[in-house]
Amino acid sequence: MREIDYSDYFWQDDKVRLRAIQVEDWESCYINGFDTPARRLLECAIELPPTITGAKKFTEENADFSSTNRRIMFTIENLNTESIGGINLNSIDERNGTFSIGIVIDKQYRGKGYGTSAMKILLKYAFLERRLNKFNDYVLEGNEASAKMMKKLGCVQEGVRRQVVYINGQYLDFILFGLTKDEFIEKQKEDGLFN
Repeated sequence: MREIDYSDYFWQDDKVRLRAIQVEDWESCYINGFDTPARRLLECAIELPPTITGAKKFTEENADFSSTNRRIMFTIENLNTESIGGINLNSIDERNGTFSIGIVIDKQYRGKGYGTSAMKILLKYAFLERRLNKFNDYVLEGNEASAKMMKKLGCVQEGVRRQVVYINGQYLDFILFGLTKDEFIEKQKEDGLFN
């Protein structure tokens, strides 16, 4: 295959590129299942031990945007084409213009701005291509890295749902965040990313 010119590609910035999940991504999916702290923050529960069969099934069911669970699933890769995590657009309500995003960055790639970059790409798509108006999400109490990322993206803390998840012998809160299309555009202008 000819070399691809990504210089004007919508689905990438100067750090990451979003692409379809591929069946070959099963190994990364399987290995990341052993990162209990990250999985607990993502799923708000302790999952059963990961299996190769489960990882293969997940990638097969979501490969090439074939998901039937109403999520648009992506693999995040760095510009060296290494898979570094996953992100998805979910809870899409076309009538009310609301949505959410789920994201996980592989352990060795956290804290480098990859998650924020991937979020900006998907927010831009949701707001400017899908005509959605409001991003709603939550961060599990204690997930300081995700709360920091939300604030960096310009999200507003809108409230707290108290004691909604039981993990490790205690009840934890959901910290609620939101971002409107207008707030997103204004933040991008402040950061010099939009004219």
